[in-house]
Amino acid sequence: MKRYLTLSAALLLALSLTACGDKNKDGGSKVLAKVNGTVISTETFDWLIKEQIPAGTPVDEALRTRARDHLVQREVILQAAHKAGLDKDPAIKMRMEYVRDEQLVNAYLKDWMDKHKADDAALKAEFEKRVAAAGDTEYKARHILVDKEDDAKAIIAKLQKGAKFADLVKASKDTGSAANGGDLGWARPSTFVPEFAKALTTLSAGKFTTEPVKTQFGYHVILLDETRKAESPKFEDVKQQLAQGLDQEALQAYVKDLVAKAKVE
Repeated sequence: MKRYLTLSAALLLALSLTACGDKNKDGGSKVLAKVNGTVISTETFDWLIKEQIPAGTPVDEALRTRARDHLVQREVILQAAHKAGLDKDPAIKMRMEYVRDEQLVNAYLKDWMDKHKADDAALKAEFEKRVAAAGDTEYKARHILVDKEDDAKAIIAKLQKGAKFADLVKASKDTGSAANGGDLGWARPSTFVPEFAKALTTLSAGKFTTEPVKTQFGYHVILLDETRKAESPKFEDVKQQLAQGLDQEALQAYVKDLVAKAKVE
């Protein structure tokens, strides 16, 4: 079981939960324990076990005893906090309300997502779109990256005169790839920024760009070593990842629409 919360966090959570309604002194629910006449219900105990114990963990008597002791200790501190008047403190009340509302917000968003999950048709359509966008060819390329266009042009001129790419790559500010001769490994064009990808796909094996390729990183001189047919992942292997992405996008769009329709002054 998770260790007891720090005192301040425990008080905040406890007080926020109490703010939702008064404790039942008469024990309308099944009673786990009573602390100074206030009932700790078995429903609260069951909720604690469900929320705080990892799935599959055996719930033995020792664990149940620790859970009960935790709830009793929490209730004792909660009553002390009330006696001290902390529940009347404006700053604490505001934090209590925020914590309570945050729980409600999260519950609502989860409920909405559970009711609006992407179906298989949407997932397959997204899968096919991504596969098409990625293309069916992988490229093994090298590059030299510099800050100035003139430096890139000078490198190209040297290559055209027969200089070896491996010798010139030492000037690259991409030190990671420079250590491997500028090698970028096997990759699909979609993994690169658009300007780089466009230039890469115009090359044939063994050729380099005859003009500097400008991107947000600087100026590139690109050499294509070879290409090969790419293997696309299987739908079932990426289905869960696709679902998470589409569901999150749908939720963000829904929240954006809610905000747009709200009267905000």
